[in-house]
Amino acid sequence: MPFEGKLYRPWIEAESELIQVTLGCSNNTCTFCSMFIDKRFTRKKLEEIFADIDALRARNPHVESIFLIDGNVMVLKTEFLLKVLEKINATFPEIQNIALYSCLNDFRRKSLDELKALRAAGVTKAYAGLESGDPFVLDRVKKRMTPQEAIEGMELAKAAGIEVLLSFIFGLGGRNGSEQHIKETTDLLNILKPEEIAPMALAIQPGTVLEQEVKSGEFVMPTALQVLEEEKYLLENLGYFRHYYWGDHGNNLARMRGWMPEARAAFLDHAKERIAAYETSGDEELVTYAW
Repeated sequence: MPFEGKLYRPWIEAESELIQVTLGCSNNTCTFCSMFIDKRFTRKKLEEIFADIDALRARNPHVESIFLIDGNVMVLKTEFLLKVLEKINATFPEIQNIALYSCLNDFRRKSLDELKALRAAGVTKAYAGLESGDPFVLDRVKKRMTPQEAIEGMELAKAAGIEVLLSFIFGLGGRNGSEQHIKETTDLLNILKPEEIAPMALAIQPGTVLEQEVKSGEFVMPTALQVLEEEKYLLENLGYFRHYYWGDHGNNLARMRGWMPEARAAFLDHAKERIAAYETSGDEELVTYAW
């Protein structure tokens, strides 16, 4: 199938087939992100999407999981999305999961009836970037979302029965704002209670506004110990709501995943071990890698 531009999908969806529905990201202003800086957000033509679905059927006799790309597929008009989902279900009667990227604000822009219709048509999970719970950080990175809007979006997702995986970034508050960033983020997560959480350590992406801010000294990178202390604080203070913790991103300094709160004690022990190792080595520099 012909895909346009660079492709991104969550590492969690590594086994899912991809269908390209949009090009780029409808937000595309986040200062830390370079995923779609080379694309202008647009919707693919329905006939092109249908052709890709047919091509996937021709080469794969059994498809249970599909991830819709590019960014923020949920932002599209519900009527259009329902046509795509109807085609997927008709073509793959064995389908079990259909997931996509979304902003929490995309939920707010739809009615509950629309979201329920999307769930009934097969949307099982949405991947949304929270990034931070600190209003100052959200504004600085140009997320174009407030904590209150995040709460409203999550309430609609839950009411519709669509599971949400929320990702956020350890270290996004920088060296001086680390404590505030993780405290506000943890507090907001305890309100949102997502079904899945995926924290990632900050990585500076080439060509981003944040890269320029680091070079100019406007943004001071956190230390590795600060990032580990953020994860320790998160694990100590997350509420006792059941969720899956995807803490095994390649850039994370303490990699672990499993069901919470059952794994809390083991995860905390691992985080403390990593903190002790960094304290012993004296290596404070945060070393992560571009996507």
